[in-house]
Amino acid sequence: MKRKPANLPALCLLAALLAPAMAAHARSSDRNQPMNVDADSSSCSTADDGPCILTGNVKAVQGTLLINAAKADIRRAGGELSTVQLTGNQATIKQELDDGSPFNGRANKIDYDVNKDTVVLTGNAFVDKAGDTIKSERIVYNMKSGQIESGGTGGRVSMQLQPKNKDASAAPAPKPAAPKPAPAKPAKKGGG
Repeated sequence: MKRKPANLPALCLLAALLAPAMAAHARSSDRNQPMNVDADSSSCSTADDGPCILTGNVKAVQGTLLINAAKADIRRAGGELSTVQLTGNQATIKQELDDGSPFNGRANKIDYDVNKDTVVLTGNAFVDKAGDTIKSERIVYNMKSGQIESGGTGGRVSMQLQPKNKDASAAPAPKPAAPKPAPAKPAKKGGG
């Protein structure tokens, strides 16, 4: 089955979502790249407060940013983007950071609230930012403060934090210097 390209209102709304949502992690130049969005179907209103629903193999690519979801539900208020919800059996966000390191996030549901400037990953949520990982049922990222909260719903939080100076921690400890041999005793003369 050939996918239909998403319609123009859907592209505009998704572009408006992705640029600010990933700004804290994003490769800066990605915001200046064209965005390509594909989905099996779309139903988007042209009204200022109308919803835009993309369903079936939703894929968005903009520079190094790659988003995959089964469904994207985009909502506006007064013509401005209000909320976006990505769902699926693990909706995913992948992007290269400005320093070249990777950022990966996945969850059964990813909610972006524009007014609160928060991204909430719910349901088997996982974030990997340059090797530092966090896994929980729920992860909340405040884009203004950079604060990450996780846990709740009775689950545990698992984290792995990488050492700041990986090269120094991976280097073997220097070997102690070998003792210098004692100077040789001069041989006795005269066979004695």
